[in-house]
Amino acid sequence: MTRFAKIPATVITGFLGAGKTTLVRHLLANANGRRIALIVNEFGDIGVDGDLLAACGIAGCGDDDIIELANGCLCCTVADEFLPTMEKLLNRPNPPEHIVIETSGLALPKPLVKAFDWPEIRSKVTVDGVVAVVDGPAVSLGRFASTPEEMARPDHDNPLEEVFTDQLACADIVLLNKADLLDAATLARVEAELRAGLRPGVKLVATRHGEMDVMVLLGLDAAAEDDLAARPSLHDNLDAHDHDDFDSFAVTLEAVVDPAVLAARLKDVIVAHDILRLKGFLAVTGKDMRHVVQAVGSRVAGYYDRPWKAGEERASQLVVIGLKGLDRDTITAAILG
Repeated sequence: MTRFAKIPATVITGFLGAGKTTLVRHLLANANGRRIALIVNEFGDIGVDGDLLAACGIAGCGDDDIIELANGCLCCTVADEFLPTMEKLLNRPNPPEHIVIETSGLALPKPLVKAFDWPEIRSKVTVDGVVAVVDGPAVSLGRFASTPEEMARPDHDNPLEEVFTDQLACADIVLLNKADLLDAATLARVEAELRAGLRPGVKLVATRHGEMDVMVLLGLDAAAEDDLAARPSLHDNLDAHDHDDFDSFAVTLEAVVDPAVLAARLKDVIVAHDILRLKGFLAVTGKDMRHVVQAVGSRVAGYYDRPWKAGEERASQLVVIGLKGLDRDTITAAILG
């Protein structure tokens, strides 16, 4: 069997809050009838992204089409979680025509691509491409860069920069997302910074809400599993990758009277405790719709996504993700007000 007869798989990587789930929704909404299986991986105690996709109302977003692996990081659990999942997909009576894998924001893509070289996978699937989604405003503010003073310290360690760098190094195409939030001069500066660190031939495209030609994103034909040596990783010489630098926990709230008031409080908490990502669902008093909260850095957004289902618990839960050492009690108390 030639590589071109294999089922193509697209790996979508990118740091927390870059817009990976929004991109996946765009892909599914514009798949033109192609049978796509989706594997979603999250870091945190609440499966927000998989739930959002399952509720999006797009063909291909049903429970049978989405597999959620809430293990925190596919790159750490390839043998235990990912390979059995792939085998189940491939052994279906009607296997997918394309597989899309949305990694967690803290995952390294290269170990996942390596898994496609396993004999039971390699004969049937090829990595069509690795798509890295980048949060333009976060890059513009230096979120993933170390200062010269920090780099001069012998004990210097920047886990955000390490994960971000590894994600870009493995990419076949980079989407500079949220470009509409940057002025022309800032956009040009960020583009130049990113291009300087990309492998030769890797395309950089400015996007808004991850909107790009689906035929391009699902037709890169990169066979990434065949050129792993060209995709350097800061973790190549390590036995394993772990998340000791990061922490997450869930907060359960009562029904919220005014989501805008909570959003303002969340912004203050995020800034005060340098929270990287906050997301979840809210039950709002007097509303039959579920309210979604999405926060990246100090940007907090919210919207109603769907009615609560009959018999579904109307629970308000948020997942908080940050660097190790988060003061859980203080943060929880501040969120609860």
